[in-house]
Amino acid sequence: MLYLRSRALLLAAPLLGLGLLLLALVIPAGAAPHAQFTPFPTPTPGPDGRVVYIVQPNDSWWRIAAIYNLDLDDLLEINDATRETVLAEGEEVLLGFAGPAEVTPTVGPSPTPASRLPTPTPQPGAGSLCVLIYNDANGDSLRQEDEASIPGGAISVSDRAGNFSQTEDSPSGLEPICFADLAEGEYNVSVAVPEGYNATTVLNYALMVEPGAETYLDFGAQPSSEALAEAPTPEGSGVSPLLGILGVVLLLGGVGVAVYAARLGRSGSRRAVE
Repeated sequence: MLYLRSRALLLAAPLLGLGLLLLALVIPAGAAPHAQFTPFPTPTPGPDGRVVYIVQPNDSWWRIAAIYNLDLDDLLEINDATRETVLAEGEEVLLGFAGPAEVTPTVGPSPTPASRLPTPTPQPGAGSLCVLIYNDANGDSLRQEDEASIPGGAISVSDRAGNFSQTEDSPSGLEPICFADLAEGEYNVSVAVPEGYNATTVLNYALMVEPGAETYLDFGAQPSSEALAEAPTPEGSGVSPLLGILGVVLLLGGVGVAVYAARLGRSGSRRAVE
């Protein structure tokens, strides 16, 4: 009898499994519930630009930093707190600064542009120029303090605009000739050395006169060889005629003594041979 029951159960088990399978195919499977996300309020900057979060139940410093993707140490620092500081529900936590939420500019009267004063026209300045034609005795084209001016030369100064032109004779002595109150600008300076002199420097020079500037130019020259040959011998520097005659006499006497000595020498030689 027991054997028959066991055999009946073995035969019924596959049928029961098949029935359950058919039942599972008939009954639609229930859809899995969607994940639920806890909404977090987005803080809005206040009028003073501060972004503030209101502490909720079970909040912690770590949870607030994680929600708003903040560094925990930075969050604690701006709130002057530590990891042990306890948060209370409803407490304000500073998240940062983002500027005022909305600023409405106050419309005021348009400023009246200030009247522009006329720009004054700069007045031209003036400078001075002093020129010297000096006797370049050593011919080095550089003036020494003891090299004086050569009189009889000409100094000409003119500006490029054609508003000024003046020519002066070179004086004697050590002082140059000066042109005062020359208006600023470009000038050409040229000199003519006296007859009988050769220039040792350039005779033309382009110059820019600056306001308040004092410019000194030196032009050198030295006597030509012809002028030196024609120059009279200063008194007291020539040779006395008496000394010249005495020199000639001494020279002739010396020649006579030499001839007499030669003749004596020849006579002595002849006597020795005899």
